[in-house]
Amino acid sequence: MIKTIRKNLLRFVFLMLIQVMILNNIQISSYLNAYIYVLFILLLPFESPKWLLLILGFITGFVVDLFSDTVGIHAAATTLTAFCRPGILKIISSRKEYEPGINPNAKDLGFKWFFNYSLMLVTIHHLCFFLIESFNFAEILDTLLRTLVSISFTMFLIMISQILFVKIKD
Repeated sequence: MIKTIRKNLLRFVFLMLIQVMILNNIQISSYLNAYIYVLFILLLPFESPKWLLLILGFITGFVVDLFSDTVGIHAAATTLTAFCRPGILKIISSRKEYEPGINPNAKDLGFKWFFNYSLMLVTIHHLCFFLIESFNFAEILDTLLRTLVSISFTMFLIMISQILFVKIKD
């Protein structure tokens, strides 16, 4: 239990530092935004209670909001992502996920499972974020394009992180 808390706390700090110090300062275009911090919510243990997911989702988004000057947009998008996570896990359930010690990552459940799981939750996060950010249906095509490009870049970084930091089976 203590080991899991320590591991997740270190992951939180590491992802926040990468997001705030590096990714928030990359200005390639207004279309390319990477939000790797969502990986913290994705990698929380299956046993995490729903109330804890919501609190951690809000705190994660709030910390990014503090450094991004986005006034609650990240908090809203990340809280929604945390809220949807249990439902997504039911949709793409695997028989191994209920075994003790199994985590939602590419190592334990395979690359294909983790890719589908991540893609669904990153899509929810990014759609929520960019729709709230634009708050204008007149520019919906531009908003959807920004969302699609950012989803692609974020997914690329998430998959690279899985390749670099965990031994993937599949």
